[in-house]
Amino acid sequence: MTGKYQIVLISDSTGETLGRIFLAIQSQFASFEYDKKEYVFIRTEQQIDKILNEHKEKKNTIILYTIVDTKLAKYLASQSIKKTIPCFGVLGNLILSFSKLLNQKAIHKPSAQHVLDEDYYKRIEAIQFTMSHDDGKKTEDLSQADIILLGVSRTSKTPTSIYLANRGYKTLNIPLVLDQTIPETLKENFSNFCVIGLVADPERLSEIRKTRASVNQAIDLKTYTDAEAIKVEVENSKKMMKQYSWPTIDVTRRSVEETAASIIKIFEIKKNK
Repeated sequence: MTGKYQIVLISDSTGETLGRIFLAIQSQFASFEYDKKEYVFIRTEQQIDKILNEHKEKKNTIILYTIVDTKLAKYLASQSIKKTIPCFGVLGNLILSFSKLLNQKAIHKPSAQHVLDEDYYKRIEAIQFTMSHDDGKKTEDLSQADIILLGVSRTSKTPTSIYLANRGYKTLNIPLVLDQTIPETLKENFSNFCVIGLVADPERLSEIRKTRASVNQAIDLKTYTDAEAIKVEVENSKKMMKQYSWPTIDVTRRSVEETAASIIKIFEIKKNK
């Protein structure tokens, strides 16, 4: 198969898991042109027939699916074979393997992971907290935060905070601007909090800030984007982190997910001390 691919993602739930799995697969191939079509909450043979008929004439079609109902999954697989469409189940073999290892039958219930349990409400609470404590807001609530992020402008504090919140961590982020003032409570009790500094290469920050400044005309372009001035900002932030023994993470070549993984590791180590 060569050329542009038609990727069909079929899920019996929200499709979130399948979407992430495909993203992980896609990232492993440097040259991969495709159009993607997602179908969610697919739970009947009639729905599957409609999808397959829609794609039967399209070239280079590949189906990926997460369907936990065994009968329905087999139906999709058999019908795909009849129409000579490559079709891959993402969870089927894994669930079967776990079933054998655990010596118990799987419940095969769609959306079983989306339950209103304690973890669910913890994530919602963390998201609400993080959104209302973004960009230095409500610093009087420091003691309620699981994680506190510090960094100069455009070091991915907000997206990292939101990602952590979705993992259930109440995150408060504080920008380091000009005189780099931080709450006195943080200085006086610096070892009691899980504080992590985010830094980045000044040249890279300059480019990111130029893009930001082109959108927000109120920003002073010269002082905000000057590489030398940014270098001083970053160095000062590093000195402050070192003064209080707060760990730092260089986010220059890291994705938000990679940065968050390192932060969670630091948090767990501190929590277990």
